[in-house]
Amino acid sequence: MTLSDPTSFPKVLTLYLELSQYPILARHIRERMRKEIFERGVITPEAFEAEVRAKAVQSQRREGLHDPLAQEPPDIWRQRLSIVRDNLTDFYFAYNLPHDLFEDIVRQVLAERAPSQDVVLTFHPELAPWDMLFAQGESYESLPPQERERVEHHLEEIKVVLIKAMISDHLEYVGIAKEWFDIADLRSIRERRLGRGKIGGKAAGLMLAATVLRKSASQELLAHLRLPRSWFLGADVFYQFTHFNDLLVFANQKYKSDEEIRGEYAAIRERFAQGRFPEDVVEGLRAILEQVEGKPLIVRSSSLLEDSFGTSFAGKYESRFCPNQGSPKENLRALIHAIACVYASVYSPDVLLYRRRMGLIDYDERMAVLIQEVQGRDYYGRYWMPDAAGVAFSRNPFRWSQLIDRRAGFLRMVWGLGTRAVENVGGDYPRLVALSHPELRPETDPKAIRGYSQRKVDLIDLQENAFRVLPVSEVLRGETPHLRFLAGRFQDGHIQEFLGRPVGFKPEEVVLTFDGLLRRTPFAMWVRDMLQTLEKAYKVPVDTEFAMLLEGDEGGDPKPVIHLLQCRPMSRLEREAARLPTDIPASRQIFVSTRLVPDGRLSDIRYVVYVPPDVYRTLKPVARKQELARVIGRLNRRLEGETFVLIGPGRWGSANPDIGVPVTYADLYNARALVELASEDIAPEPSYGTHFFQDLVEAQIFPLALKLDDTEDEFNHAFFEAARNVLPELLPEAAEWAHAVWVIDVPAETRGARLELVMDGDAGKAMAYLKSPSARRKLKGRQGGRT
Repeated sequence: MTLSDPTSFPKVLTLYLELSQYPILARHIRERMRKEIFERGVITPEAFEAEVRAKAVQSQRREGLHDPLAQEPPDIWRQRLSIVRDNLTDFYFAYNLPHDLFEDIVRQVLAERAPSQDVVLTFHPELAPWDMLFAQGESYESLPPQERERVEHHLEEIKVVLIKAMISDHLEYVGIAKEWFDIADLRSIRERRLGRGKIGGKAAGLMLAATVLRKSASQELLAHLRLPRSWFLGADVFYQFTHFNDLLVFANQKYKSDEEIRGEYAAIRERFAQGRFPEDVVEGLRAILEQVEGKPLIVRSSSLLEDSFGTSFAGKYESRFCPNQGSPKENLRALIHAIACVYASVYSPDVLLYRRRMGLIDYDERMAVLIQEVQGRDYYGRYWMPDAAGVAFSRNPFRWSQLIDRRAGFLRMVWGLGTRAVENVGGDYPRLVALSHPELRPETDPKAIRGYSQRKVDLIDLQENAFRVLPVSEVLRGETPHLRFLAGRFQDGHIQEFLGRPVGFKPEEVVLTFDGLLRRTPFAMWVRDMLQTLEKAYKVPVDTEFAMLLEGDEGGDPKPVIHLLQCRPMSRLEREAARLPTDIPASRQIFVSTRLVPDGRLSDIRYVVYVPPDVYRTLKPVARKQELARVIGRLNRRLEGETFVLIGPGRWGSANPDIGVPVTYADLYNARALVELASEDIAPEPSYGTHFFQDLVEAQIFPLALKLDDTEDEFNHAFFEAARNVLPELLPEAAEWAHAVWVIDVPAETRGARLELVMDGDAGKAMAYLKSPSARRKLKGRQGGRT
């Protein structure tokens, strides 16, 4: 190795690449570097120049010059000396002085340059010399306002290059982020990142939201707003992992058939779970564990496709909790396993079929990872969880009262970890809060409030070193912190507030209401302010996840502290103002819903897929209900291109098959509406705010709920019972399921009529009715004549 080839030395290569991008600047920078080398006694100027001359002569001889001084023209000799001098400068500096000193020299040189002198960035963002960019950006930002104005366009270019290289290259995101991030913000992100790749969509959204709030929220809100400590695994680490473990063979999984994608996923998960990381990544993960000092962690996906405008991928990829209560070796092993599971979810059926549906199947998926401290408190020295958590939206497309202002936002909140607020769990209910009227509930009767309240809590069991789901009655105690702000007592048909520590505490009487939190603290107001601030910056409605802790003395007036966990553009149904017809005879009405109705219209519905509740309840064992869900999935693929709706018992997409049909996004993405038939023990609430609900919204599938025992809702049983089931014709291999899955060809049953579904959110009512062919032709004629 020789100094004529600086790339032979890794440390020298770093300086060489950075300086080679700026040949004019490099001369001034290297002069300062040599000054430091000489002043710090690394080598004397005389010895340095002697070595330069000697190595220049050596390079001549390697080129075959036997009389170097006589055989080379003077101008070539001077150029040779200059090249060797530069390389030798880089060598002595890189191996004897800190890189921070190099950055200081760059900043000094940049600061001394006239602001009018342009620096052109001529390199690809992924290969950018970041030290130089950060130094130049900081130099520009330190200029007095008048001088900075003259270089603002250069500063903007530097920020765009860094954002696209480190964070996201989605143009909608970049357009917003460059207005809010400064160089210090970007440096902070860089310092918490392992690898060189982008940090992905979820991390990008969180960091942008935190910056927006820090720079524009009210001081009152900022005093009660926190961001969890976070670390990022760049997307390039995913490539390292797959290459290191021979997993690149799965890269074309996305092009396989639906059946192959489903059938092979379990084996893929197993292969990933056995994977190992390169030692430098392992050391970085070990350093993170040392910093958190035994606090629980959550490992979250942060795909480059995730949480962007129009495609949130909500709940598609895995997240894993790491309780972090074992030995250092055990904790590291658990963290590595959690990351591997997140990586494996890149190939899950829900992800790949969602990408296919959204036109993203050809995109080269790159998975980054977001590692966060779990926000919470120690309950009784045993459990770790926040006092409340959930999701909050800056717009509310559903309302249960005319008083509710859609623009004020909405939140869905639970006690404990927020997973229970975003997963479509059956038989359990979060608190729904319209932020314009926080105390206005969908239910008014105390018995109904108790019936539709939270029954289980997600938490981390510190003693068991595990994530657990426990009954609320098992965890709530008389000494539960700030109980009077979280719950009430159901006695004699009424819900009473706790005024202090309860006497004669009975867990079975306690109902989680959050009434005290909403009535006696500014929590709802602060969440609303946060959402409106973010929506103003994003220029679109936003969807956030949060945790909340009450801080203050138990007997005093605690203040809620909001921990922002995630922020992304909010997915919305395409709204169409629709007014209900008033002249439809009862015999032509198929169903009427009066709860949480969106705005919209569906026309020309040909098929209705109906799962009779009484038949579904009799399916035994549970596996039969899961098999039924797969039949729905095959129908979904068979009816592609047709307009159809799904109607069934309980909660579609429930993790508990006894509560509703356990379909996933991959089973229903071609449907246009999803109707949940609620009974006495199932609340008429179409899972608003869950990840499953986000799937429906992005696929433009309208969710509706009917309560069969309510006189205001209507369901035409006679129509369904009289219709012929065409399931055996559409799916002959599924004919045995004809008793449990009814497929009605509406025109075939009604002499050409099709179903029309009109949803009037302002009136709070939706109606599906039969529209004759002549009426449809008249409507299309009027629409076609509009200009």
